[in-house]
Amino acid sequence: MFTHLHVHTEYSLLDGLSRLDSLLEQSKKLGMNSIGITDHGGLYGAIHFYRKAVKLGIKPIIGCEMYVARKSRFDKIPSEKSPYHLTVLAKNNKGYSNLVQLVSLANLEGFYYKPRVDRELLAKYSEGLIVLSGCPSGEVPELISQGNIEQAKETANWYKTTFGDYYLEIMNHDHVDDLPAINSGLINLHKELNLPVVATNDSHYVKKEDADYQDLLVCIHTNTNVNDNGRLRMEDNSYYLKSPDEMASLFKDVPEAISNTMKIADECDVKIDLDTPQLPKFKTPDNIPAEQYLSELCWEGLKNRIDNITHIEEERLKKELDVIIQTRYADYFLVVWDITHFANKSDIKIAVRGSAAGSLVLYSLGVTNINPLEYNIVFERFLNLERKEMPDIDMDFQDDRRSEVIDYVVNKYGKDHVAQIITFGTMGARASIRDVGRALAIPYPDVDRIAKLIPTRLNITIEEAISETSELKEIIDSDSDINKIVKSATYLEGTIRHSSTHAAGVVISENPLNEYVPLQKPTKGEEGSVSMTQYDMDSLSALGLLKMDFLGLINLTILSKTIELVKLNHGIDLDLDSVPLNDVKTFDLLSNGETSGVFQLEGSGMTRYIKDLKPTSLMDVAAMIALYRPGPMEHIDTFIKAKHGQIEVKYLHQILKDVTEETYGVIVYQDQVFFIAQSFAGYSMGEADILRKAMGKKIPEIMAAEKDKFISGAIDNGHPKDLAEKVFALIEPFAGYGFPKAHSVSYGLISYWTGYFKANYPIEYMVCLLNAYSGNSDKLSSAVSECNRLGIKILQPDINSSEIDFSIESNNNGDKSVRFGLGKIKNVGALALTDLIKSRDTNNKFKSIEDMCENAKFTQLNKKTLESLVKVGAFDSINTSRNGILSSIDKIISLAQESQSLKNSSQTSMFDMFGDTVEMDLSQINIPEIETTDTDKQDWENELLGVNLSTSNKLNHIIASKNSQTIASINEINENLVRKKITIAGQISQVMQRQTREGKPFLIVTLALLNGDIDIFVWDNVINTSGNIWKHGSLIELVGTVRAKNGEMSISCSSAKLYEYETDHDVEPSKNETIMEPAESIVQNGKSKANGAVTSQSIKSNNSINNGVNGENGNHKSGKLIISLKESSNQIEDHDLLKSIASLCAEFKGDSKIEFHIITKHKTVIMEWPLLKVEMTDLFKQKIEALLGQSGSITIS
Repeated sequence: MFTHLHVHTEYSLLDGLSRLDSLLEQSKKLGMNSIGITDHGGLYGAIHFYRKAVKLGIKPIIGCEMYVARKSRFDKIPSEKSPYHLTVLAKNNKGYSNLVQLVSLANLEGFYYKPRVDRELLAKYSEGLIVLSGCPSGEVPELISQGNIEQAKETANWYKTTFGDYYLEIMNHDHVDDLPAINSGLINLHKELNLPVVATNDSHYVKKEDADYQDLLVCIHTNTNVNDNGRLRMEDNSYYLKSPDEMASLFKDVPEAISNTMKIADECDVKIDLDTPQLPKFKTPDNIPAEQYLSELCWEGLKNRIDNITHIEEERLKKELDVIIQTRYADYFLVVWDITHFANKSDIKIAVRGSAAGSLVLYSLGVTNINPLEYNIVFERFLNLERKEMPDIDMDFQDDRRSEVIDYVVNKYGKDHVAQIITFGTMGARASIRDVGRALAIPYPDVDRIAKLIPTRLNITIEEAISETSELKEIIDSDSDINKIVKSATYLEGTIRHSSTHAAGVVISENPLNEYVPLQKPTKGEEGSVSMTQYDMDSLSALGLLKMDFLGLINLTILSKTIELVKLNHGIDLDLDSVPLNDVKTFDLLSNGETSGVFQLEGSGMTRYIKDLKPTSLMDVAAMIALYRPGPMEHIDTFIKAKHGQIEVKYLHQILKDVTEETYGVIVYQDQVFFIAQSFAGYSMGEADILRKAMGKKIPEIMAAEKDKFISGAIDNGHPKDLAEKVFALIEPFAGYGFPKAHSVSYGLISYWTGYFKANYPIEYMVCLLNAYSGNSDKLSSAVSECNRLGIKILQPDINSSEIDFSIESNNNGDKSVRFGLGKIKNVGALALTDLIKSRDTNNKFKSIEDMCENAKFTQLNKKTLESLVKVGAFDSINTSRNGILSSIDKIISLAQESQSLKNSSQTSMFDMFGDTVEMDLSQINIPEIETTDTDKQDWENELLGVNLSTSNKLNHIIASKNSQTIASINEINENLVRKKITIAGQISQVMQRQTREGKPFLIVTLALLNGDIDIFVWDNVINTSGNIWKHGSLIELVGTVRAKNGEMSISCSSAKLYEYETDHDVEPSKNETIMEPAESIVQNGKSKANGAVTSQSIKSNNSINNGVNGENGNHKSGKLIISLKESSNQIEDHDLLKSIASLCAEFKGDSKIEFHIITKHKTVIMEWPLLKVEMTDLFKQKIEALLGQSGSITIS
């Protein structure tokens, strides 16, 4: 017999294709009762492999093909890009533990292109491991191939001495450089050093015919294609799971290499504990038992949350505590309480998902805001004595502060005890088609056409797509290249594509995690120092570790920020618990279908149902969240009609009436299945939970057994068999896809909260929504559309008015608008803006481009950032020629750098002679007046803002006046609307005349919507009835059917008319509303600053310049030179004149002081020039008078 000991699965993310199920099934089919896995640098699939193998009666051998640094794992030099390979197997539990340690340290300490160990680590963690010399990239094989036999001997002896169990690994593949010489050298070492040999096959796929698919997989992972001769590839098709006979035949000259595989397999005996919970122990006050402390907290919390406790609450709490204590989860609940306590104390908004809201214990602890007794939610859906696995308490935190919670947990339990959890992305149907097409070097348009024919339904398979899409099937049958793509993609579909950090998963352990779990650095850079497990959620659950969902929920962030703004703007200190659940405005908002931006309730389909439902309670909202899913969705109309008394509700039995009356006879929640099973068929709640799971899995033999049990129980309770069968048939589909009531109520509460704040504090809510959606152009444009509909103006970004985020801005009349945040512009980060905004606020707004250059810090502002600011109109309040500023961008940057350089070097410019209050004028920028077209503005703003603000005036009329069912944004049209009639309004931007084959005229009209265009097909009958409306620029409203072809949406128009809107809703063109004071470009209001060098006073302005002071007529005098200047409307000419005066005075240095009288529109400002004195010769007087001309005069005092 033979055992494969060098096997790569799909968890070898670069080149492994073997799926675990296929691998183990083939191994069993080939008669092998043991097998090892040795994935590259990790143990990702070890627990899945172990559990599946044990279930099939195959001995699992857990190993890893490790990378060994050439010198130290800490070296990061070019030679370390290609470390040695080494095959390492766990011999026993100690070996498994050491293997976990080695893999963790290789990733956490030794990662450099690949995770590397070194000899230091191998020596330290050698116990319990069996080591093979590795593939041709191993250290000993490489030394042999280099002819360095003596060093190969030394190395082999080191491994033998270090591990004891050390084997020379031989392989047999074609086209591998030096492999025959390596095998020969290994056989010689075997004889000379008496080291055992072992045969392996370096398996990367299960069957021989899978070789081409594996080649495609490598192309996908390395971003190459099959036409690239230099790509990474395996040159033959021998890397499959060969049979024992095939392996024996290959190594018939070295039979012990085959028998040694069985020797190793027999010695390997790892037993992984999958039964004992590994929960962290919560440190209680005075070390009292966790069960006692939990009980004390619960009874105290219950008294605080419920004023008049009855025996109902008491009995429920006692029952829950009893179950928690029996299942030994007291520490778990205390950990959750402690995390919640921290979040509440830190004012971090929190909510709980899933069935956990069915626990009165968690309500008493303050973990949930939902009293399960008030909503009739069962505890057993969350936890019961029959349940074999740990219950999930999934926690949502506001997403901008989730990291604080993780930091707290790390600090509380220790860095070595907390990690985030890995998740693996698989190849979906469309992605598989695209990846394979690229790997086969098929032209992109051909691949794209096929990919777009795959419906966008979640988790759809290629096989399902072919059966549903006749066009796809026709193309596959008629085109061999396409057929090859689809065949290969179908095979690769579902294989692991990549690993990433789970969005929510966190694991906490009692002992250091690397005693149970291999660790690595997280895939997301922002996760800081918290490690990531190599085992996924299911594997961690199997090990009994405490895994928790810490999901960052953006809606909680929106609520938190809204509450802050409400307090700031209205002085009202709200919290979520104090929000009334019977607010009329909230239910009116939902009933009117104004659900854009409302958690879980937006989207055209849900909006329609909510509008029809007209909810009047939180439970109505919760029910709709539960029903709006594939399966239950077909019962929504029944639910709505029954609520409004439009149909008669009939019940099969009084028990069903008692259970489902609150949901108008429709089974909505899994909890209702529990109650029916209990009351009708005599189930315990724990048994009812087992029934629910069985129905969810839909395994025929289990379903048959449960059906028999249900009917038998019903008969025992006195019900006829035919009724029992009808009831079972009624509940069966709901149990599989129904929501737990706790989850629906939890999310329904968040939905209600968001609706409440939108209804009662619309501008505060919408500005927070805009900030939250700023990274998603589709959601942002939808939020902007909603603001326009609500009459909330969105003002374009402005260098003088915007903050980093969206902000609320009031005008002189107290009207509030939303100002677009500078940090929400693409290519413009918050870091780049901090200094700029600080400089602006210090200087009371920038008065010109030059002013900004001289006073703002440009340390983080680069050319791309400035261009983005200009393109979206952030400088319009200073200069409206966006193209003009763009043409001068290099000069602006140069001027800013020159200004900063002078400041940093402490040099004095000529205008520092005015003193500190005068702007440093290094040079002027003559910005040309270049027209910026509306098209340019629209394109730039759509690209950089995600929405067009400058040129959407007409569309804004539509948004402001449309009813909620009229679509005006391209983002509202999606595949869910295909073949459905919609009402749409927009502006015609293009009209093309066409003819059908029959010669009938039709139009293809491009209709501009907010954030995009859509093609409208207008047929001859509509042309005849709609009149002369199909003109460029017309605003129209039409009814039509949504069509989709090759992924492109269009509309077939059935009626149309000119769009009419009420003038009360008129929206002014989006523009910058900042009112600038008259620019004082030469002085800053004459205010004295630093050392008193500048003196100023306001005097009455004259219409003419006096030629003398105190009777002087301009003759030479040795006193003070007074230069009187009129400030013109041209700042550049003023600055140039001042520069010329400064240069002239510098030529005639002397003893006379210089004083400027700057005459503005409203006042004359007198300023001294203390750092320069002049000799007033006749030549100087002639030159300065000629220089001043009509702009000023001189006098001598």
